[in-house]
Amino acid sequence: MNNYPNVLKGTANGISQVCITSELLEQRKVFLNQQVDTDTMTSLIQQFMYLEQKEDGKPIYFFINSPGGSVIDGMALYDFIKLLHSPVITVCMGNASSMGALLFLAGERRVMLKHSKIMIHDASFGHAEFSGLKPDEIKERTEQLVKTCELLRRIVAERTGRSLEEVTEKMKTDSYFESDEAVEFGLATEVANSFKMNSD
Repeated sequence: MNNYPNVLKGTANGISQVCITSELLEQRKVFLNQQVDTDTMTSLIQQFMYLEQKEDGKPIYFFINSPGGSVIDGMALYDFIKLLHSPVITVCMGNASSMGALLFLAGERRVMLKHSKIMIHDASFGHAEFSGLKPDEIKERTEQLVKTCELLRRIVAERTGRSLEEVTEKMKTDSYFESDEAVEFGLATEVANSFKMNSD
């Protein structure tokens, strides 16, 4: 259900109602405010693709408040963002955890709202993902999980400038960072000191 309000906008034909999400998209502002899954990934890639084709090279603001979600879908979105010619400025508002944190790291500039938080950790499987599997299949899944964890650690190390050893230690458990701590660790580049965020 769409709970986003409409706004009034003057047009050549008079005043019309416009969905606020569409209006913000035209201002090059994209939002992730839920778990990352296939539908979310597809919708966001479509939005980024639209903005890239409309004005290649102009900054895009990507606002994130997400508990994480699918690694496969999240990495597809991360890879797509890194291919864009338009610089992406990620903004953590509230919480960017797990895959939400990895998507935050895709930004060239990474802005924290003052009381927002980031959480990084290793990827994991749920119990249901092993249900009915044979021992060899469990072994294969486990090997894939280890590779995924290594990939995510390398990305965090690369984007923060921290050593792989330090990142590996941090990601063994849920590691939370307040806004200033995120800047100090290299996860974020700055804490927002103004609400005005132009896409110019």
